[in-house]
Amino acid sequence: QVQLVESGGGLVQAGGSLRLSCAASGRFFSPYGMGWFRQAPGNEREFVAAINWNGDTTRYSDSAKGRFTISRDNIKNMLFLQMNSLKPDDTAVYYCGARNDPVAAITLSEYLYWGQGNQVTVSS
Repeated sequence: QVQLVESGGGLVQAGGSLRLSCAASGRFFSPYGMGWFRQAPGNEREFVAAINWNGDTTRYSDSAKGRFTISRDNIKNMLFLQMNSLKPDDTAVYYCGARNDPVAAITLSEYLYWGQGNQVTVSS
């Protein structure tokens, strides 16, 4: 059974920074790509960033490019999202996801495992 647990969310003022973490545990049967998605009230869950197993390929949504950085530590089974220059529109519940494939994917349906979500609130 695979478990993903996010941490690091909270309340921050516009222009500030937050770093989200996601701890992965359990048994993966193959190298796995990971990603971050978010869901604001009344909206569907949307893609934010993804990273492949080796960490040498990353993909970002247009809104995340230039402000967010995704990274991973495969020794510690951790995924990170460094978020800078935060805006009120970034307010959402952020979810980490994992695949059973090493590629960085941007589509919700390509992810097999999900964390419980972590609230990020950016005040203006």
